[in-house]
Amino acid sequence: MGKPLTLIRELVELPLRHPQIFKTISVKPPKGILLYGPPGSGKTLIARAVANETGAFFFLINGPEIMSKMAGESESNLRKAFEEAEKNAPSIIFIDEIDSISPNREKTHSEVERRIVSQLLTLMDGMKVHAHVIVMGATNRPNSIDPALRRFGRFDREIDIGMPDEVGRLEVLRIHTKNMKLDLDVNLEVIAKDTHGYVGADLAALYTEAALQCIREKMDVIDLEDDTIDAEILNSMAVTNDHLKTALVGTNPSALRETVVEVPNVSWTDIGGLNGVKRELQETVQYPVEHPKKFEKFGMSTSKGVLFYGPPGCGKTLLAKAIANECQANFISIKGPELLTMWFGESEANVREIFDKAHQSVPCVLFFDELDSIATQRGGRVGDAGGAADRVLNQLLTEMDDMNAKKTVFIIGATNRPDIIDSALLRPGRLDQLIYIPLPDEASRHQIFKACLRKSPVAKDVDLGALARFTSGFSEDGKRHHGGGRRAGRGGGG
Repeated sequence: MGKPLTLIRELVELPLRHPQIFKTISVKPPKGILLYGPPGSGKTLIARAVANETGAFFFLINGPEIMSKMAGESESNLRKAFEEAEKNAPSIIFIDEIDSISPNREKTHSEVERRIVSQLLTLMDGMKVHAHVIVMGATNRPNSIDPALRRFGRFDREIDIGMPDEVGRLEVLRIHTKNMKLDLDVNLEVIAKDTHGYVGADLAALYTEAALQCIREKMDVIDLEDDTIDAEILNSMAVTNDHLKTALVGTNPSALRETVVEVPNVSWTDIGGLNGVKRELQETVQYPVEHPKKFEKFGMSTSKGVLFYGPPGCGKTLLAKAIANECQANFISIKGPELLTMWFGESEANVREIFDKAHQSVPCVLFFDELDSIATQRGGRVGDAGGAADRVLNQLLTEMDDMNAKKTVFIIGATNRPDIIDSALLRPGRLDQLIYIPLPDEASRHQIFKACLRKSPVAKDVDLGALARFTSGFSEDGKRHHGGGRRAGRGGGG
């Protein structure tokens, strides 16, 4: 969290410790800071650390605690908190879950909540310029807060406490494990690499799970009825790499619980043939993730997406998974028709939510299966749920345009009907490249047989070359199911 911490120290420690700096330049010190980010990323922890480091009086307000059923008491609770902080200056008022007490006044139906928002606004405006009181708010829903709070003079700065990257995760893991009894073979770098999309709280959960796994192994020698446990048993316990790998399978990144996000386990070796397509995908998707500096050097903008089209069963989904695995990126698979719902406006909200999730778990590959179900030509359908599919497509186009180069989100669409897809989606800057996935030729069929049968016990006299010759016109899925059996016989003696 190097960058957010540096910002917070500038905005909080400086005005509280050395207020004369701001007086000299005659600039008003910041009054409020809003921390936002996914749950478990360390917003509350940062506020506590800052209070401890500055030695300031720390006043914690948990949003819902302010609420009272007595009229006027909720506002009075807030006033007391601010008075207390001003008496004990320099001080920090930290409001956790600020969205619960300051929702958008136009959208809330509760008179109490409206009054609390107004009270908070007047209290923040009423603070003296050099009162040495800083208000910090934390939320994971910044857009549901009343916009009047998010202006200069109230919450001046908004700091995004995002998900940690690989280096950040390694630091977090080192902090969590500094007092833990680890085996010598534990490699934290590998764990940091494998935990895409994990926030600090998830990494803590991972280590708790690994420790439990270590205890479970010793349960057969631990007698629960005994008052004490043998020192020898206690000394032999240590968390190993295997415990961590088992724990990895059992824990999920919390910010992405609703969408199934995975780093797939399909590699290039699982896909037979399609060498030209593989090379093209590596250039389009893998290189920008692995060598971003080279793209910057030549002033090239990276590609945003590709469209796979071709006959059914030729491995479009498999290719998307393989590229996500090779880039060590998260993979979110969306079935086109799932986005459409009967409620007005909800289909578009689903699209927005998916892109938000993808931005939170970069690098990420978004895979839209059966893209033709939501991206057909606009305006050509009558009685289509009030034009829901058209609005979903419009939302999809705007979300694609909003993706910036810093967020490594890559979109892959798959369809076997490219002719009916709206042309706006297929222009450069959206789905840049159209890649045709053909039916495999004889050499590719031979490779597919090898890939599919590499884990199966195969007799020595099985001639895969002959099977490849006899399965002309078969797609990859056809061979996987029939393995050159009865249907292959039609090709002449298979």
